[in-house]
Amino acid sequence: MLPNKLKKFIDLVIAAFSVSVMALLVVCVTWQVVSRYVLGQPSTSTDEIARFAMIWVGLLGGAYCVGAQRHLAIDLFTGQLTGRKKLLCVAYTNLVVGGFAAATMIFGGMRLLLKVQATGQLSPAMLLPMEYIYMVLPLSGTVIVIYSLHFTVEALRTLFSSAQKAGAPELSHDLKQDGAA
Repeated sequence: MLPNKLKKFIDLVIAAFSVSVMALLVVCVTWQVVSRYVLGQPSTSTDEIARFAMIWVGLLGGAYCVGAQRHLAIDLFTGQLTGRKKLLCVAYTNLVVGGFAAATMIFGGMRLLLKVQATGQLSPAMLLPMEYIYMVLPLSGTVIVIYSLHFTVEALRTLFSSAQKAGAPELSHDLKQDGAA
């Protein structure tokens, strides 16, 4: 579904942004420790920045993991599957992940975003509009849905390809899993 170059570009953007936000998180927490224990004057804004950065890193990191097909999985039963059954399981799993992301992160996240925007809620220390913080929910949910659809279509395409019908299942690079969850 996604051209390989586009998927790699999305991966790169999410990874670079997540690394940048993680670096900001480390700087904020380090400054919080220094200001609290060395200077004796704890910084109020770094605590809030660190909290918000953690939300963004967690959700975007989750989207990145879905794109790398390294999301949390319990493969006790599916680890032994091969060929057609494995492809069906990959397609089903990605459909469930995409459906969950669409329902909770996109739909629910947009409802939350609109509710917070209507109330004009601000963060306590920095007085930042909270919709900027909650914007990551529909953003990462959209990325997860795109990745899930990509892997579902790829699994189904492989399933119905001539190589699969000939009895020689050939998994693409993205669908190969080495058993790591």
